[in-house]
Amino acid sequence: MIPATPLLDQITGPEALRQIHPDQLPELAQQLREFMIASVEQTGGHLASSLGVVELTIALHYIYNTPEDRLVWDVGHQCYPHKILTGRKQAMETLRQQGGLSGFTKRGESPYDPFGAGHSSTSISAALGMAIAAKQATDNRQTVAVIGDGALTGGMAFEALNHAGESNADLLVVLNDNDMSISENVGGLSRYLGRILTSSTYSHMRETSKKVLSHLPGVWDLARRTEEHVKGMVVPGTLFEELGFNYVGPVDGHNLIALVRALRTLHTLKGPRFLHIITQKGRGYRPAEADPLKYHGIGRIDPISSSTASAEKRPSYTDIFGQWLCRSATEQPEMVAITPAMKSGSGMVEFAERFPDHFIDVGIAEQHAVTLAAGLATEGRHPVVAVYSTFLQRAYDQLIHDVALQNLPVLFAIDRAGLVGADGPTHTGAFDISFLRAIPNLLIMTPSSGESCQQMLTTGLQYQGPAAVRYPRATIPDQPTHSGPIPIGKGVVCRQGTVCALLVFGPLLSAALVAAETLNATVVDMRFVAPLDHSLIEQMAASHDTLVTLEENVVAGGAGSGVNEFLLSQKNQCSILNLGLPNHFVEQGERDTLLRLYRLDADGILDSVTRFIESPDRNTFTSP
Repeated sequence: MIPATPLLDQITGPEALRQIHPDQLPELAQQLREFMIASVEQTGGHLASSLGVVELTIALHYIYNTPEDRLVWDVGHQCYPHKILTGRKQAMETLRQQGGLSGFTKRGESPYDPFGAGHSSTSISAALGMAIAAKQATDNRQTVAVIGDGALTGGMAFEALNHAGESNADLLVVLNDNDMSISENVGGLSRYLGRILTSSTYSHMRETSKKVLSHLPGVWDLARRTEEHVKGMVVPGTLFEELGFNYVGPVDGHNLIALVRALRTLHTLKGPRFLHIITQKGRGYRPAEADPLKYHGIGRIDPISSSTASAEKRPSYTDIFGQWLCRSATEQPEMVAITPAMKSGSGMVEFAERFPDHFIDVGIAEQHAVTLAAGLATEGRHPVVAVYSTFLQRAYDQLIHDVALQNLPVLFAIDRAGLVGADGPTHTGAFDISFLRAIPNLLIMTPSSGESCQQMLTTGLQYQGPAAVRYPRATIPDQPTHSGPIPIGKGVVCRQGTVCALLVFGPLLSAALVAAETLNATVVDMRFVAPLDHSLIEQMAASHDTLVTLEENVVAGGAGSGVNEFLLSQKNQCSILNLGLPNHFVEQGERDTLLRLYRLDADGILDSVTRFIESPDRNTFTSP
């Protein structure tokens, strides 16, 4: 049951928030936290990260004139308090559902979301662009970027910091540090120093001293070095000062009075500023405080059992990968598993515990992960890079230049390939077949079951070149029995029919088999996107008037396009229908719902194929 929130109910937007007395802010924070917990228990979502920034969100909107002042959240999975305070409270019941609120910031959803998110380490670059634009337009608006200590591991964030310090743009970077433990003694001193450094008196004195002493270069340089030395002994700000930022902190991120004081002072300053705050992920919700990783993203809470209603009770492809990884490590000691900060999401927790010397978490640094793997491969290791489909996009250059060009044995285990459900367009893996298919030397495999997933992973690990296995965020339709390798570039006929042949790439095989019963169609599990099984395609084209390709990827440039290109080269005139995802960004929604929407379930496949076959003016190589 969602609790009554009298004070929160009065906040229809940031303007109303700025009208309340500062003494009421802690009460507002408590009501906001209670409402959010109750709401996310009903919808599921990123709870722990949002709980950690309740006070920061209130303070930012209280001091800054949003949306005129720009507020950019990194990743965006911590934006639920922001959404609630910016007029979207009533819509929170639609969070992450089809047609409802996005689980991230989204430009089209609200003017308070100036930049869309979903991937990490983008906020400082985007906010700096906004700040430079304001400077060029002689606009006095302020720009704030909020980034977590995890996202700060991304190289893009440091590239932006390096540029921001030299730009002299009016930019505030807030580091939300929720993974730092400060002892009582150091904590007390840091809080005291943080209070001094955030005071208007200190800032005024510092700026005045700079103006006076800057005319005496030797004295000013000595004063500057002395200040940085003293601050550097007790706060981790020296790096940011050297980059050109006015560093403030660390500040208790759950102390609203301290936050408001710090932000009020920083709001009056010019140039690049850096506020370092310490927060607790999952703050105010005991289960999330005890296990913030588990409660980072949750499903709906079962009100009877009070447990998260995880839809995936059966083993998933991710689970199969994790089991295969542990088993393979005992058989192939040269294997090294790499993740860009997705140990849990990629099913690698058990492997990391059992084989710590063969596990590498590089942080949120996909580009580094791929080139690191390339370096390992040159020295006789066989790296396995576990990465989400949409995150692999960030390392496309490294995949081509550092791995494929040198034909190095690196295996890419590509999770979340295809539809992902509630995470929406930022996480939907709709493009990997298309962008991988153009790369020479790369083996591309599409499992349709748990067993074939294991077999393909083993095939890729034994292959002496780059290989990729792409699998969906879904449960497996079978119980795997073995994981031996399979012949490279060979598909298998799963059902023999006469009317048409369904060439399936990946997990749509189950739906295709159901549709084939009514169609009297042949069903082929193609298994390989590269190399394609040309002989099997020729065989199907010779024995059927119509070929249908199915893939959980955009039709444009996908596996079906590969079949089209081959048959064109052979001057084959059979009719072809390519079924897959549309060439636009797929919005959020339950996986089964989206499969129905895009006619990739059994009924949709049956209807699309039937209408195509019955069409009197069907064209060769037709895509829907």
